[in-house]
Amino acid sequence: MALHPPARTRKKKWARKTLRHRITPWGDLSTMRLDRHARHAFLGLGPLTLAAAALPALAQIPAQTPVTPAGKEALAVLEEAVAVPTVEGRGQVPVLADKLKARLLAAGFKPGEVAFTPVGETGYLTARYPGRDRKAPPTLIIAHMDVVEAKPEDWERDPFTPVIEDGYLFGRGSLDNKGDLAMVMATVMKLRREGWVPAHDLVLAFSGDEETQMASTAAMASAIAGAGKVDLVLNADSGGGTLGKDGKPFVYEVQAGEKTYADYRLTLSDPGGHSSRPGRTNPIAAMGTALEKVWAHRFPVQVSPLTKAYLEGSAPSAPAEVAVAMRAIAANPADAEAAAALSARPEYVGVIRTTCVPTMIEGGHAPNALPQSVTANVNCRIFPGNPRAKVMETLKGVIDNPAISIEFIDNGTLESIESPLRDDVMKAVATAVHQRAPGLAIVPGMSAGATDSMHFRSKGIPAFGVSAVFMAPGDEFAHGLNERLPLATIDPGVKQWETLLRTLLK
Repeated sequence: MALHPPARTRKKKWARKTLRHRITPWGDLSTMRLDRHARHAFLGLGPLTLAAAALPALAQIPAQTPVTPAGKEALAVLEEAVAVPTVEGRGQVPVLADKLKARLLAAGFKPGEVAFTPVGETGYLTARYPGRDRKAPPTLIIAHMDVVEAKPEDWERDPFTPVIEDGYLFGRGSLDNKGDLAMVMATVMKLRREGWVPAHDLVLAFSGDEETQMASTAAMASAIAGAGKVDLVLNADSGGGTLGKDGKPFVYEVQAGEKTYADYRLTLSDPGGHSSRPGRTNPIAAMGTALEKVWAHRFPVQVSPLTKAYLEGSAPSAPAEVAVAMRAIAANPADAEAAAALSARPEYVGVIRTTCVPTMIEGGHAPNALPQSVTANVNCRIFPGNPRAKVMETLKGVIDNPAISIEFIDNGTLESIESPLRDDVMKAVATAVHQRAPGLAIVPGMSAGATDSMHFRSKGIPAFGVSAVFMAPGDEFAHGLNERLPLATIDPGVKQWETLLRTLLK
């Protein structure tokens, strides 16, 4: 899920004793050593829910490597994928695409059904699974092969060497988005080997630069839409199950929308001079003041009919302290105490308001010279219905410094469009999820991060995020240090994908 640009985090030393199981491209190495979408939000119809008291503990699944053949294959695909550093500028997306293509061919896909299309240094991979009605519009499953950059010196574990430890697989992209990509791969390969034939064609469509410019996504969406009508998009990069502190799942979200992504560049220039002769102005100091104002600013709380449906639908199964705030905001958006309670939690702050935060700063040219210029990036996730131009005007007023210029940086993302919920999709999701966690509340949701869905929604193609990952918010380190995927989610995750496809395309 594109949350770019990645946050810069400090190197952290860990002090715990554990048996580390290292998985490398060459084999397994076991040593003793001392020592994972922001996806909550909203959309649409009422939730599918039963009493929360009837929910089983997902944590009862042993924290171990998968035991089913398909789960083991998903783990193997994930290990292989994490070991390929598909970050911008390294040209490794085609390498991973070749590996995925080889696996699909070995599982029974024909050479003419699988293709990689280059787009600059990256590209996209498509694989068509023939259905019974070849003339009917296909269903797409989308995911992305690329990941954000990771500096090995900042990580405890090498980010591009998959490491199994403490019930998780650690590595860049393990959660975003190679985990679900691997589960999708394992599912369709299992179905193809078993001879299952869907009602109509099923197409895998994996992009190569979702985390950056989305050029491959735009090209992929245009090519697929240009080839004919598309029935539906299932996005493996959004939605999913959330676990509470007790390890029990309390909600599953189907992503049917996302906030608008926007970057704004702030620039301030000055003649500079010798550092021993400071004057009245200093671009770094002035920019720091401006960024502090941006950081402190709170956009107004907004509750639409859609967000209200999410809040009311999630409250019955949410933790008690969260449920109280959800109900209060749904009833009265002006409730400052409830707004503060939800805004204090990273997994909920994006539900109720636009957020803008400083993410990058660069300035100065010598340690003994006054800075001549400084630039900064402010990243915003905009509540639907608010144009990017309007948010930029708000930032200008917050900064209140005419010497600082501000401009919108176009990175290929689009302003948000929501997908009206489809009853057949929600029922199929309910069948798949309730097989895994009976009675779990299923609510429509909206992610704070940008995803490939926007390029399909912009073409009038409904897209829904249906990730099979279940995890606690505190376990999510996508784009950060220690990104990881819980191993316990793989076996049931593959089963969830299989049930979803068998139900939806029966």
